[in-house]
Amino acid sequence: MSKTLKRLVRPRGNQDYRVETIADADDQLDANGSTTLTFWQAQDKAREVHKAMSGDGGKVAGVYTVKDAIDDYLLWMEGNRKSSRDARWRAEALILPELGEIDLAKLDAKRIRKWHSGVATTAPRVRTKAGKEQRFRELGEDSESVRQRRATANRVLTTLKAALNYAWREGKAASDREWRRVEPFEDVESARVHYLSIAEAQRLVNAASGKFRDLVQAALQTGARYSELARLKREDFNADVSTLTIRESKSGKARHIILTDEGADLFTQLVRGKNRGDLILTTEAGGIWEKSHQFRPMKEACKNAKISPAIGFHGLRHTWASLSVMNGMPLMVVAKNLGHTDTRMVEKHYGHLSPSYIAEAVRAGAPRFGTVKADNVAQMGGA
Repeated sequence: MSKTLKRLVRPRGNQDYRVETIADADDQLDANGSTTLTFWQAQDKAREVHKAMSGDGGKVAGVYTVKDAIDDYLLWMEGNRKSSRDARWRAEALILPELGEIDLAKLDAKRIRKWHSGVATTAPRVRTKAGKEQRFRELGEDSESVRQRRATANRVLTTLKAALNYAWREGKAASDREWRRVEPFEDVESARVHYLSIAEAQRLVNAASGKFRDLVQAALQTGARYSELARLKREDFNADVSTLTIRESKSGKARHIILTDEGADLFTQLVRGKNRGDLILTTEAGGIWEKSHQFRPMKEACKNAKISPAIGFHGLRHTWASLSVMNGMPLMVVAKNLGHTDTRMVEKHYGHLSPSYIAEAVRAGAPRFGTVKADNVAQMGGA
C-alpha cells in the first residue's frame, strides 16, 4: 500500500489545523507528476497548494503582520484624519523595513525596544531625489543631536503603537500587552526654541525683498504656519474685527487669528485691490507659495540680516509665540491664536519664558484674607 503525502493547513482567522492529502508517494508506484510524486515533486506541489490557498500571493494563511496593521491604520487615517502623509512616511522609512513582516501575534516588547533603540541611533535622512539612493546626514554625538534622534524615535514609536492599538481594537490582536510595556525615551521633547529679538526681526524684514518680505511680515504678525499663510485668501481677512480666518489648519479645524493694530494695517495693505477669492500672499509670479519655496529666500534674508545661526521660516512662528509670552500674554491665549486645543504644546516650548508673568499673576489674583498682621521686626542673619 502506498503512502500518502499530506500537509497541515490553518485557514485564515482559525487557530485549528486540518490535514489535506495532496498525492501518493512513489515508494510503491512510479511517479507520474500528478497523483504519484517524488519527494521533490511533493515539495513543489505543497508550495503551489499553499500559495493558492493563502489567497495573498503566498503569504501564510492566518498570519496578520505588522505591515497589515500599518496598512489598515493608514487606510483608517485617510478617511478619518486630515492627512496620513507623515504617518505613512514614518512607517515606510522607519517601521516596515525592520518590523513589517513580523506576525503580530509574535511581536514582543523586547523586539520593539530593540527596534526603537535602533531608530534613535540611525543617521537622519536628507532630501533625496526619487530613484536615487537615500542619503543621510552625519550622525552627531553632541547632546542636542542625541535628543533630536530620540525625539524622532519616540514619534515613530507613537505611530507604531497607534497602528497596533487600532489592530487590537479591531480584533486583529489578542492583547496590547507587549507594546504597552515599551516606554518612550524620557526628557527629549524640550527642544531649544530659536526665536528672534525685535531688533533681529526688523533686520530680517528689511533684508527680505519683494513678495517674500510680505510673507515674512505676515508670519511675524500672526504666528501662522507657512502652509496656512500660503492658502490665505482675501475673504479670510475681516478688517472690521481685525481677524484672519485659518480655514484649514494642521488639526483640521478652522480658527481665527486675532491681529494687533499693526497686523491689521499690514493685511489691509496686502488685500488692497484683491477680489474675495484671490490669494493674499503670492510669489513674484503671482502663484501660490508651494512647499520648500521659502527655503532659499529665507536663507538669503538671514545672511543679509546677519542673523547667525540662521533661523528657519517656522522660527517666525516661534518668534511670535516667544515674544508674546514674554510680554505677559496668557498661555491659553497664545495657544488659541496658534491653533492648539490646549496649553500643553505652548507650555512645553515657551512656558520657561513666562515665570515672571506667572509670579505676577499669582500675586495679583490670589486671595487675601486679612488675617495676617504686618510687623516692623527685621530678621537678622540667615533663616
